[in-house]
Amino acid sequence: MRRFARGLRDERSGFAQLPLPPTLPASLGCDAVGVPARHGFRLMGRLPSTGCVFADTEWWWWIVPAGSDLELDWPLPARYVSGTRVPAQQPRLIHWPDAPTPYTPPIPFYLMVCQLTGTTPMWEERRQGEIPVRQRG
Repeated sequence: MRRFARGLRDERSGFAQLPLPPTLPASLGCDAVGVPARHGFRLMGRLPSTGCVFADTEWWWWIVPAGSDLELDWPLPARYVSGTRVPAQQPRLIHWPDAPTPYTPPIPFYLMVCQLTGTTPMWEERRQGEIPVRQRG
């Protein structure tokens, strides 16, 4: 268990890999959403369900299903990261989910982050029957 407590840090890049527990299946893939640490307890206390959460002194990182940024504009200061390699010093697992997956449900989390930042939630509009195209830049 100890090896899952801390992220694997790459000293040269300033990034760390968040090590997901192998006992929690991540069949949907994983991305991470970070918020400044000062907001961590407030968000965790208000979410109806919370997945794996990692923290260091500056940021808290929530694990969400891959693609949780599709059609959502995550407000600043939140950071959305594809995958689980995040800009962090020494993240450690601080919350183990009650559910059998590592995920925090992205829509309630997104709405809480918007409320916290005073931002109106924004969904990209698409025509009925249109298939979204995911672009990375």
